[in-house]
Parts: sequence; C-alpha cells; structure tokens
Amino acid sequence: MAALAIPGGMSNQPSSTVYIKNLEERIKVDQLKEALTEIFSEYGTVIDLVAKTNLKAKGQAFVVFDHPEAAGRAIKEVQGFELFDKPMVLDFARTRSDATVLNDGNVEEFEAHKRKRLAEKERKQASEAAEAQKKLKRAAAANGAEPAARPAKASRGAGLKSSNPAGGPVVPEEYLPPNKILFLQNLPDDYDVDSLTSIFGRFEGFREVRLVPGRKGIAFVEYEAEAGAISAKESTAGMTLGDEGKVIKVVYQRK
Repeated sequence: MAALAIPGGMSNQPSSTVYIKNLEERIKVDQLKEALTEIFSEYGTVIDLVAKTNLKAKGQAFVVFDHPEAAGRAIKEVQGFELFDKPMVLDFARTRSDATVLNDGNVEEFEAHKRKRLAEKERKQASEAAEAQKKLKRAAAANGAEPAARPAKASRGAGLKSSNPAGGPVVPEEYLPPNKILFLQNLPDDYDVDSLTSIFGRFEGFREVRLVPGRKGIAFVEYEAEAGAISAKESTAGMTLGDEGKVIKVVYQRK
C-alpha cells in the first residue's frame, strides 16, 4: 500500500483519528456530536466521536475513523468548514485512540494501551500540580510571605513518608506520578493482609500487601512494575468495603 500523504499544513503523522479545535463552546455536547457525525460520516465509517464538557477540553473533539485514508480525506475536505459560525481547524491526532486500538488489535493490546495512556495522563497531572505549587511559592515569596506548609504530625507509622520532607511544593496525592507501590486509605478496621490480597492480588505482577503496625485503616500494596499498580488503582479506586460500606482511597505512594 502506498504511503498516505499528509494534507498540507498538517503537523502530525497520519492516523485514523481527526483532532478538531476552534469549535463553538456554547453548543451543547449532544448537539455538537450530532452535527459532527453528520459531517464526517460522509468520508468513511466513524467508529467513535469524543467531545467533552470540561473547561480544558471545550471547543475540541476527536473523530475516529476505521481507516487513516478516511481521516485524511475528511481533513482535506472539511478543513476551515464553518460549523456554528466558526471555522474548524483539523489535524491528525497525535496518539492512537482507544477505539482505534480496539478496532485494530486485541483485548491485551487494548488494555496495555489504556494503562500507558492512564500513566501518561497521571504523570502530566502530577507535573502540572507541581508547577502550580511552585508558582504559588514564588508568588508568596515575592510578596514577602512564606506559603503555608502542611502541619507536621508528631508521630508517623512505619513505612509512611513525610508529605513535605524538604519544605518544597507538595503535589496532591491524587496527582502523584505512577509507581509500583499503592497507598490505601480508609480501609475497614477488620481488613487484614488476606482480605486485601484477595482484592489486589488478581492484578499483574502482585508482590505483597503491607500493613502499618499501630495504624488502622491504611496499607501498602506492591507490584513488580508500574503496569500492575496502574491497573489495580484504576479498578479499585472508590471501591466500597466492609459492612459499613467504606469508600477506600487508592493513590500512588509518595516517593
């Protein structure tokens, strides 16, 4: 098969997914998706269409075709087309979509792709959170005031690390970058190593569950690699356990 030519002005390599920006942000998502589906289905089979409502993603969408050739035709023909009085700006998406991977590969490849995407997303969130903390610290220093530090606990359980050992910016737990150890919180008091192993031991590369002596409600789960921890975190965060229906918190261990 001949190589697919990149339409003029495109910066990304050909793929089956079209990235669209400069969309009207005031249009409801359902209405926007309906309009995009009608336009792009003229150029091939659309297997997925993603448009989100969160602030960072507004005005953008992704249209996934079953073949890169269809995506290339759509970009060439629709580039600059006005939708709701705004000209659309199109390019190939930089990464493969979930729908493309599932369409081209198998379940194992799809799960590996999803873990990788999630890890990259969490690393980006961690980096953004750290940068935001640095900016707050610089702003506070410029105003002649020190940013408020988290109060240090008088005593910490074995295995727990200080949340701010050097007095620097503290990345919120939810945005810590992936690593192979998970930190579990809000566990039922009667959950022991065996109970937690039955839950977390089913994920790839499981090594062990470690309880913290003298501290109830928390534990650590270690895997051989990040991939297992990512899958476990994605599958168990927000799970309810025990008779009281406690919602557990699952984050990566702070390094």
